[in-house]
Amino acid sequence: MQYNRFIALGDSMTEGMSDEVIGGRYRGWADRVAEVATVNWDGFTYANLAIRGKLVAQVVNEQIPKAKKLIEGKSTLVSFHAGANDVIRPKYDPMRTIATYNHGVDELVRSGATLMLFCVLEDSGATTRAAQVWKERFKVFNENVRRRAAAVDATLFDPNHDDFWRDERFIHEDRLHLNSEGHRRVAQAVLSRLELPHDPDWRTPLPNAKPITTLEKIQINLNWFGKYALPWMGRRIRGRSSGDGRDAKYPTPITFEARS
Repeated sequence: MQYNRFIALGDSMTEGMSDEVIGGRYRGWADRVAEVATVNWDGFTYANLAIRGKLVAQVVNEQIPKAKKLIEGKSTLVSFHAGANDVIRPKYDPMRTIATYNHGVDELVRSGATLMLFCVLEDSGATTRAAQVWKERFKVFNENVRRRAAAVDATLFDPNHDDFWRDERFIHEDRLHLNSEGHRRVAQAVLSRLELPHDPDWRTPLPNAKPITTLEKIQINLNWFGKYALPWMGRRIRGRSSGDGRDAKYPTPITFEARS
């Protein structure tokens, strides 16, 4: 099916962190999909309302009302990916988060749009205490996403069925966001489901990584702590988010530029 419009909703994952930067904006998987759609679907337009750091309630209360004004029935494809920032918070409330997520899905279904949902990778391969806690939380969260996708006939993307996603080389050095290759592969997965031109090898695992020394590991950890962990802790202490004061990168539908 051809869609006349694609509206992307969510947090940093859909905004595009930490893909390459083009024109002062992160590119991201959604932009990559729009780049292909714009040369294959006549009259196609694209909007991206996602903003980094947003909790599910913020996406539902701030982004969905704006999106509903832009939706033109089934010919509009809407991606909704939210809740991960809630799950990793120390004071995570699973019942409230899941209820808010479900309310957002229901609102989008009532808009008449074609809906696309995402599960979160549960097992990243990390063995830290935090990683184990997040794994259990995301398992419960994803079970709800799967149920809702089946109930409303949404297209579902679930990375937990493919082991290759656990390769840490798809993750940026901040240890939280996808890097360019990660975003490229997500885009290829979406394009394949939309029956648009894509790389058929997007599931192919990367070659074995070269081993690194203990000294290199220490240096990497120190760099990560100073560059990413300390600023994150500082924002938490001040009650701030990385998305505070930021606007969506494409708040109104545009005819998107095709890129190679």
